[in-house]
Amino acid sequence: MSVKRRWGLWLGAIVFLVMVASIARSWLAGPSTAPRASDQAEGTRTASAAACSPDERVSVESAALVAGNGVIEPRDRETKVASTVAGRIAAIAVKEGQFVTRSTLLVQLEDGPERAALQAAEGELRASQADYEKTMRGQRKEDIEAAVGDAEAAKARAAQSREAYERTAHAAEGGAATPDELDHASRQAEIDKRTGEATEARRRAVVAGSRYEDILAARARMQTTAARRDQAKEVLERLAVRAPLDGEILQLKYRSGEYITPGANQDPLVVMGDTRRLRVRVDVDERDVGRVSLDAKGFVTADAYTDRRFPGKVVEIGRRMGRKNFRTDDPTERIDTKILEVVLELDDPTGLVPGLRVTGYIQPAATHETSH
Repeated sequence: MSVKRRWGLWLGAIVFLVMVASIARSWLAGPSTAPRASDQAEGTRTASAAACSPDERVSVESAALVAGNGVIEPRDRETKVASTVAGRIAAIAVKEGQFVTRSTLLVQLEDGPERAALQAAEGELRASQADYEKTMRGQRKEDIEAAVGDAEAAKARAAQSREAYERTAHAAEGGAATPDELDHASRQAEIDKRTGEATEARRRAVVAGSRYEDILAARARMQTTAARRDQAKEVLERLAVRAPLDGEILQLKYRSGEYITPGANQDPLVVMGDTRRLRVRVDVDERDVGRVSLDAKGFVTADAYTDRRFPGKVVEIGRRMGRKNFRTDDPTERIDTKILEVVLELDDPTGLVPGLRVTGYIQPAATHETSH
């Protein structure tokens, strides 16, 4: 028998013996569901409180309180201020943490061409206003006197030319004047006559004052230039982003020199809010909606202040169910439940800032009524 064949037989025998030993061991150990002694000892072991990691959940004395996750917000929520036109930021006029009043300049965009256009429109308006006032008042006294003098002078010249023509015609009958001289005198007399009539017409117009049509035309020109001035002013004003309300500057999103383009995905220029009063918007589970009422007492806690409670009361209850606004890291948290937004106004929010996540607790309606 060859060496190779002998080694194959030995290897098969070893595998067979290992299988037999494994089967015998399983039969002797009994059913697989029987607990081992080590497992039983592990199950009866108790862990000490000091060995456990800190519990992130807040303990509450009364299980009857309505609880929910929430966030600190300014009165009337945060306001995101944006520009309605595109442009490059020339200056940021405020700082984060600054409290401003309504209409305060927040951000100034570059406005050189727009400011020049406004100045040109204002100049045109002043000129049209002067023309309108002149038309309304009519001519000055000096202009009227000058027009009267011109008319009288023209009338005298016409009379003089008429007399010269008559003398020339008389002389021509006796042969003392040529036909050409008579024709020249006739034409000059006609010219001076027409000039006198035109001058007299202008005199009457000056004395009578402006015509109604001239007044309407002057007024229309003034209104047109005024509208052009207002349009230029509006274009310039859009480049100055102002505060829509009294409040604190919470966040500045841009810096001087950056170019902004308004759009749906564009960040706001400034985030602000009225932080003189802080509120908490709490997500109340749909199962607890009936236990919440206006003016109910409550409080909030924050991880940043583990030894403090911030009392307040319910000032607003939502009118429509919605999805959860806040999530925790608790793996047992229900994420498919509907919630109702409930707003608590805090009595003393010292130390809290907008955007801070907190846990809100509200005294149920029945408990609240009983306490009264």
